[in-house]
Amino acid sequence: MTNPATTGPLKAPKTKLGRKGTFAWALWDWAEQPYPTIMQTFIFPVYLASAVAEAGTNADALLGITTGIAGFLLAIIAPILGRRSDESGRRKFWVMVNTYILVLIMVASFFVEPKAEFLIFGLVLYGLGSVVQETAFINYYAMLKSVSSPSTIGRISGYAWGLGYLGGIILLAVALFGFVLPGTVFGVPATDGLEVRTVFLFCAIWTLVFSIPLLIRVPEIEAKKNRTKESVLQSYGALWGQLKSLYKQAPETLKFLISSAVYRDGLSGVFSFGAVLGSLAFGFSQTEIIIFGMAANIVSGIGAVIGGRIDDVVGSKNVIVGSLIGLIIAGFSVFLFADAGQITYWIGGLALCLFVGPAQASSRTFVSRFAPEGREGEVFGLYQTTGRAISFLSGFFWATAITIGAIVTGKENTTIYGVLGLMVILVVGLLLLLRVNPNPQVKYAS
Repeated sequence: MTNPATTGPLKAPKTKLGRKGTFAWALWDWAEQPYPTIMQTFIFPVYLASAVAEAGTNADALLGITTGIAGFLLAIIAPILGRRSDESGRRKFWVMVNTYILVLIMVASFFVEPKAEFLIFGLVLYGLGSVVQETAFINYYAMLKSVSSPSTIGRISGYAWGLGYLGGIILLAVALFGFVLPGTVFGVPATDGLEVRTVFLFCAIWTLVFSIPLLIRVPEIEAKKNRTKESVLQSYGALWGQLKSLYKQAPETLKFLISSAVYRDGLSGVFSFGAVLGSLAFGFSQTEIIIFGMAANIVSGIGAVIGGRIDDVVGSKNVIVGSLIGLIIAGFSVFLFADAGQITYWIGGLALCLFVGPAQASSRTFVSRFAPEGREGEVFGLYQTTGRAISFLSGFFWATAITIGAIVTGKENTTIYGVLGLMVILVVGLLLLLRVNPNPQVKYAS
């Protein structure tokens, strides 16, 4: 098997940034980690659903609707954002702008008090943060090729992802032992949700401080020569032409964007509903969920780093295929052995996390490795768009599987059936991915 990291048509120069510049880029994964770990998964949504929303509000459904709206908005704006950053040479600029907006959103989240009248405010912040974070990813991912070389791109991507997971572990540990548990280090009073809300301020400071190296050490790309300014409407008008030219220049990359849209939504569902699964299906408390989250980040980080190393040897597609197979086996095992109790969630859930990391890291590596030179931002804009365009799948299949489980079994609590819905998405995504060439040819203009 040929190694796509060292052969093929892609002839990129070695990075001139050096170790410090590459580390500064990778550190942003650590810097923005409060958002996916605290604000999207383990603490803020649980706080909204359990402390802010009134009983019987069906807050889980409201969170799903909010996520769907955010996904729709991102699907609309992502393609032109990537295109315009390629043209204007302002990738780092927009990464930093979105980073600072995330900081403001986390500060604003502190003011969401545990009262029903703050629920809408909290949901708006939750949805807006999702859009802003994903928008930042467009330009951040597009920078990967400029901070790596063809022989190191996989390990650098995996290293950055692993660094992010390590940050998640520390964040959850600080949240639990510094703020949430009684008699914690910082002694924040457990009144009006302050012990939880103060975590959001800590997260804002974390992101603000650790994003500084990227700002200082990673240079901006040059704007394209002879570029012409275009309006937002003109950018949308050019989108169809971009898709057609991308299909001609890099058809396998476009096919991968489509297949990854499916399985990445399944990966997103594993994380989005993981805390809900542990709480409702296996009876985990909030403290136990945070502890599990720490373990999950450790395992995911190890998986991402190891997967990045393997990626440079066997190629991105093979790593993703192997990871998806592992996820599918682990997911069905969680369902089949659910009656064994919490040990199933610990073993099966951590097995899922082990394979999520390398699947995510190698996905962005695949796109970066074979994105046509000068079109990285545009391609990653499409990468985000295709993923978000069907972001309703995980929520829909999750809810549908639970509903069918209730009808078939007659039980009230059928949360465990949601796992089957997510596995269906991963199986379909795997089948689509198998049709993609693992070493696609990129046709460069003469």
